[in-house]
Amino acid sequence: MARFGNPLISLVLAGGLAGTPCANAGLTDAGARVVAKVRPVSADGAYGKLEKVAEFDGPTVTGVAVSREGRIFLSFPRWGDPLKYSVAELRDGRLRAFPEGALQDDSRPPAERLVSIQSVVVDADNRLWILDNGTIDQGEVLAGGAKLIAVDLATNQVIKTIPFPADVATKDTYLNDIRFDLKLGTAGVGFVSDSSAKSGNGIIVVDLATGQSFRRLTGHRSVRPDPEFRMIVEGRPLMEEKVPGERKPFLTGSDGIAVSADGDRFFYAPLSGRRLYSVDAGVLADHRRSEAEVEATVMDLGDKGTSCDGLETDDQDRLYITSPEFDSILRRRPDGQYEGVVHDPRLLWPDSMAISADGYLYFTVNQLERAPRFHGGKDLRKKPWVLFRTPIDAGPSLLAQPRR
Repeated sequence: MARFGNPLISLVLAGGLAGTPCANAGLTDAGARVVAKVRPVSADGAYGKLEKVAEFDGPTVTGVAVSREGRIFLSFPRWGDPLKYSVAELRDGRLRAFPEGALQDDSRPPAERLVSIQSVVVDADNRLWILDNGTIDQGEVLAGGAKLIAVDLATNQVIKTIPFPADVATKDTYLNDIRFDLKLGTAGVGFVSDSSAKSGNGIIVVDLATGQSFRRLTGHRSVRPDPEFRMIVEGRPLMEEKVPGERKPFLTGSDGIAVSADGDRFFYAPLSGRRLYSVDAGVLADHRRSEAEVEATVMDLGDKGTSCDGLETDDQDRLYITSPEFDSILRRRPDGQYEGVVHDPRLLWPDSMAISADGYLYFTVNQLERAPRFHGGKDLRKKPWVLFRTPIDAGPSLLAQPRR
């Protein structure tokens, strides 16, 4: 297989997917195997329409973002695999470093480069936001490494960098995911999940106008992992085992997050647990409100029947949930009822999601449960990693929010 600098990418094209070639089937000079027609997946026990967009033979992929025009961006955290870049655009059958330039230079100080990117998100103003957790192999946050970067997709230029101070992104923090509500404040706010149990977990609020940030719900039971929870993946309990024979429960707190279509509620869930929570987004984002006032708006929305890594909402206010335990994507309707969207045995740890303007749910699959940290240092993952999509009868919720 090719090295990550020139990865093997299998691209499935349909409906004029923006930024990708509509070529005849065969190998292109970019190393992409192009198929001109999307075919629905058929497998025993599977349901839903599952379409393979791309395969990657490089480092682990986590985040995905899709712009209004259909441009696709992916993130690759620094988890031990060699990296040439931590964010890339999938374009013309290849992964290309994005943005180009100094941010991709690993010789620069942590504050001036991309250290480790877990999440990328396109907001309602069509800006790509890059969340840098500033860690190496999920260790302590490097000084100056934790930051939020905005790229104007009209010019492909960085237009804003917001560093997180040490009292917000503590040395033990793990910045995991981010969502936006551009109706709040003078220029909108970002909400970031801290999934590190060592930091107490929590939600970080970022004022996009001032760059000021602060922590919310740190240590609250709704952001903490359930100590009695045991995740079952591929039919086995998932236990941390970094050293052979030394096993302990896999306990991770606040992870997947989403904002309701109207921007009023903020949804979140610990990875290690099956309950879903929400909180009043306006109160959460208001630094003048006390922690007690924020906690008073927290709602326990009940058992969702699965642990989840990613959350996302569509413009009909339906909440999508990745289910590593059941190789599935589920959906919670506004009435609180759950339904299956897609299930397939190839969905080995569906991670992050993004909804495109033309009505597709994109999501990454990365076999996290087979990583060395769970098997005494042995890497049981089998490449490639995959970007899938499935059609949904909706668009992204961020487009349903009033624009400035």
